[in-house]
Amino acid sequence: MPALLVTHPPDVRYLTGFTGSNAALVVLAGQRASARLFTDGRYTAQARAEVQGATVRIAPKSAMAEACAYAAGRAGACGFDRNHTTVASLAAMRSAARKAGAGRGFFKPLDGAVAALREVKDASEIDTMRRAAALTCDLYEGLLGWIEAGMRERDVAAELEHRARLLGAEGMSFETIVASGERGSQPHARATDAVIQRGDLLTLDFGIVLDGYCSDMTRTVAFGFEGGPVPRKLQARWGEQRAIFDAVLAAQQAAVAAVRPGVTCGAVDDAARSLLTAAGWSKFFSHSTGHGVGIEIHEAPRVAKGQAHPLRPGEVITIEPGVYVPGRCGVRIEDTVLVTAGGIEVLTPVHKGWLEL
Repeated sequence: MPALLVTHPPDVRYLTGFTGSNAALVVLAGQRASARLFTDGRYTAQARAEVQGATVRIAPKSAMAEACAYAAGRAGACGFDRNHTTVASLAAMRSAARKAGAGRGFFKPLDGAVAALREVKDASEIDTMRRAAALTCDLYEGLLGWIEAGMRERDVAAELEHRARLLGAEGMSFETIVASGERGSQPHARATDAVIQRGDLLTLDFGIVLDGYCSDMTRTVAFGFEGGPVPRKLQARWGEQRAIFDAVLAAQQAAVAAVRPGVTCGAVDDAARSLLTAAGWSKFFSHSTGHGVGIEIHEAPRVAKGQAHPLRPGEVITIEPGVYVPGRCGVRIEDTVLVTAGGIEVLTPVHKGWLEL
């Protein structure tokens, strides 16, 4: 392909370092090999400070239209990522290219050309992700000494996010999940005014962004009875919760142990799913075992049933099986794992066994 138009902000950041919200990057191949980033006047200083490996053009009107015209004047065809291009955007791109003399078939759809480059992290990216994960572990351990029964989920999420900012995070990787009691049966439960009760399990799923890279970790903790006996009316529920937790922990550990170069993502998923099937909980496991993580919180590869992608050194994935029993409880345990030449490195090694607060 003689030219490539890149508009997905994480891809633009990966290729140039630019973090603004409006950018169109044109990469030319062959004898004209070069890269030019188009943005608007709001980002004049920022683009010139951040952009590496590309020249900067401040467009007086539409950065996208000017980028398309630039590509049309220098190449016979231009690829674009159809996974991140809307119908309306494509129509505008074609219109701008035609005005510059391009033919009808100038734009050629591609599947994740830049995303494929981002799957395997280099040494600098890995170092950043190690630091992000370490900070995430520190936040979790610090929160354990603060959190108490009687607090609202919303207050726990707010405290966690406040501490993250104070410790240098750019922000959170995604909306922090704090789910107690029966709300834990919602895999992506938002923090609410629900109050954490004795006898509840609490799922904490969060991550931070540090120097552009995401972390991701989930732990489930129990709110016990401060050393006293389990009330009779809660004994059956407490026992079921512990059984679910033990099954999820075993499944998660088995999947982590299965990770190594050359093993397929489907095989890693099966390592977790088969144990939950044997324990009788697999019908309550409603999502894939994991996903890639990097500049975005969800990246390739997908660690799911039937996925034939073989893991490679430098890929960073999550391992996060869960069991969600509607109206009763939920458990998820998640680590971020780096695939290495010799096996793996768990980037989130903080305690994940049964813990009563």
